[in-house]
Parts: sequence; C-alpha cells; structure tokens
Amino acid sequence: MVADQKVACSNRARSATFIEAGQPASFFAQAMKEPQILLTNDDGIRSPGLWAAARALASIGYVTVAAPREQSSGTGRSLPSTSSGIIQKEKLEINGQEWDVYAVDGTPAQAVLHAVLEIMPEKPDLIVSGINYGENVGLGITISGTVGAAMEGSSLGIPSLAVSLEADQQYHLSYSEEMDFSPAADFTAYFANILLQKKTPDDIHLLNVNVPSDGTSKTGWQITRLARQRYYEPTAPHRNSWSEPGTVSYVEAAILDGEAQDSDVFVLRKKRMVSVTPVSLDMTSRVELGKLEKQLRESTL
Repeated sequence: MVADQKVACSNRARSATFIEAGQPASFFAQAMKEPQILLTNDDGIRSPGLWAAARALASIGYVTVAAPREQSSGTGRSLPSTSSGIIQKEKLEINGQEWDVYAVDGTPAQAVLHAVLEIMPEKPDLIVSGINYGENVGLGITISGTVGAAMEGSSLGIPSLAVSLEADQQYHLSYSEEMDFSPAADFTAYFANILLQKKTPDDIHLLNVNVPSDGTSKTGWQITRLARQRYYEPTAPHRNSWSEPGTVSYVEAAILDGEAQDSDVFVLRKKRMVSVTPVSLDMTSRVELGKLEKQLRESTL
C-alpha cells in the first residue's frame, strides 16, 4: 500500500506517512509551522478559480489542495454513497512551481472529509472553498457545492470560507480564461487571514463571500444577510418524452426592486460591493419555541 493511501491512526502516524510520501523531515517541520489551509472547490481540480485562490493563499500559509476530480456544481453538502472515494495524487505547475494536488472522486463535501481524515497530516487551521464561477447568494446557497464544502468543514469545527465570483451563466460550468479571478483571489487571502487570526462568534460557522465581476482589490465590502429569494429559478427540461434524457436547469432571476439594502443580493448586484455573509449551520427557525409549541398543541384540540 502506497504512503498516501495509508490510514493513519494518530497525528504521529499521519506525520510519518507525510514524510514517507517523499518529503524530507525538515520540509514537514517547516510546513507545520505555517497555518495549514485546506483548499477545495466544486468546479473541479483543474479550475482556474481554484488555482487563483491557491496562489493567493500560499502567501499566508501552507496550502493543501483536495478537490473533486470532475465538475461538481450543485451538489451542496451531499455525501452520496455512489462516490468511490478514489484519490489520485497529481502534479500541477502553478507560478513555475510544482504542486502536489489531490483529485477526489466525490463531491466537494466528500473532498473535505477525505482531506481531513486521510490526506493532511494535521487538522487544518482553515478550510477555503472556491473561487467559484458564479455568485452564490440568497436562499439557494445550500445547493452550492462551494458553500456545501465550507459547511462540511465548519461542521468539523474548522473555520471555513466560501468565495464566489459573479459571472454570467454561460461561464458557470466552464474553465473560461476570460474571467479575471485576481480581485476575488485578493479577497480570498484577506478574509482567510482574518479567520486565521480572529475567532468568530459561536453562531458564525462560515463566511460566504461574493465578489462583483467588475470588482478590484480596492472594492469595498459589507457584512450582509441572505436575501429571502431563491435567486436562481429552476427550469424544466426540453424534451418530447420522459424516456429521453432531460436535466432540470436554472436561470438567474434576481429580484432587485424592494430588496433589503443589507442583503447579499442588493450589496452585490446594486451597490457593486463585496458581500460577506456570516452563515450558521443552526437552521432552527427564529421563532419563540414555547409559543410555537403552544400553538401546535392547541391546534390538535
């Protein structure tokens, strides 16, 4: 069994495995002194957005890249049993340097789990997901594999960050080089550094950052809440028979008129600022539970 496939039973064993995989002990010791950052995405291991984030994050910590082998947009936080979990170690050249990266046969959330449980020698200090082709805002963010990966990371008690770049729908499933990820990469490093330095309040499990397509490194940012609109509306398949293949698609259908000025949709689309939304995994409705229980019990009389 090769080293990067071994199951480690302790941090010491995992450290030894890391060294056996071809890195000298001195390299491991130096790497462990830096903040450990796990980087993933939902667009796949070869996405330019992923590598823009990798370059930016490398300036503040040691970056381990583990991402889905294939395009995995729209998988949310799912952990399907049909994923094989096969991990392929690959080498990619970034900024003239050769990186070891890990392509996982699974969803973004599964890539996070494999990285934390098998690949990384120590639990990461931060998980970053992105940079995504296309904004993730409003009530549909749980559909996003980008946000789903950050949700899974935060459920493990690890500070997590999801970053997306506003884009026309034609680019959402692409690896287009027309997209300039530089400003979004700057904000990725900026907020990653904040999360590494400061502990957030208990009810903030991750930050969801959305950068406008015309943004620059000097674009302002604002703390926002999720807009109470779906943002992307589903569309029916175009086919003549149910026996033909047909996929439910979507269309951007933002409602800007009357939208609250502190929402992610308004700040991103109207104010053209970076939207930073604190997200909680606690999905309990914000109602008086005792009052609700009384109402429900009275309704059964």
